[in-house]
Amino acid sequence: MVDTQSLPLPVARTVADARAQVAAWRAQGLRVGLVPTMGALHDGHLSLVHRSLAATDRTVVSLFVNPTQFAPHEDFAVYPRDEATDAGLLAAAGAHLLYAPEAAEMYPAGEQTRVSVPELGALLEGEFRPHFFTGVATVVTKLFCQVMPDWAIFGEKDYQQLQVIKRFVTDLSIPVTVEGGPTVREADGLAMSSRNAYLTPAERAAAPALYRTLTAVAERARGGEALAELEAWAKGELAGAGFGTIDYVTLRHAETLQPLADLSAGPARLLAAAWMGKARLIDNIAV
Repeated sequence: MVDTQSLPLPVARTVADARAQVAAWRAQGLRVGLVPTMGALHDGHLSLVHRSLAATDRTVVSLFVNPTQFAPHEDFAVYPRDEATDAGLLAAAGAHLLYAPEAAEMYPAGEQTRVSVPELGALLEGEFRPHFFTGVATVVTKLFCQVMPDWAIFGEKDYQQLQVIKRFVTDLSIPVTVEGGPTVREADGLAMSSRNAYLTPAERAAAPALYRTLTAVAERARGGEALAELEAWAKGELAGAGFGTIDYVTLRHAETLQPLADLSAGPARLLAAAWMGKARLIDNIAV
């Protein structure tokens, strides 16, 4: 049964309740959008909610910190969680339903099925977090099957994730339209992220160097400079700005994420992942 009392907007905690609400909307001829999140909402998430409200008649926002996309050494246990605050933000934004299942609802006893996108998911993030995209693809497939939306949106800050989701939706003929929402940034250019909360004040002051460096690389790449040299320069800039381990700074084909010899080979995306203290920051821009 959908709970309409304990939070500022209706909340469904079971697959049956989410489906019942969506079925009721469908019976009225309404189009349903889904905004998947792990909570700790910020203006980037809310921008996706607003885009869904503009594109569909009813918007469901899911809130689930997905254990299968975290490795044992990662931050699952400390990942920010504040459902009541998130629900208040979503109610103010105009969302229609919060879908917040427990882990046992999402991964019932005895479950064993996983969804993977082996080629696209093995690149970049997949090299450093080999578990990650199988966890993402599995939980998003489950959300699509549970909520059965007509339309769903994901932030472009997680650009590779967006491409992985588009790939398996196409490959599995899942009847949902997937769109990407532009990265929302702080005034100094830092991409909004729930993990920015891990930054100390000094680290937060240094972190915008990531976006500044990407912007400089993109401009110089358009000017014809060699991509390999630019990638090496960017790593030096980030190290000088205070970043620790720099996992990658790389120009890739915007759809396949394969390496590019030059910008004539197709639409390009510049992607980066680097550590600032305890926070692993990712960002990307079109080139």
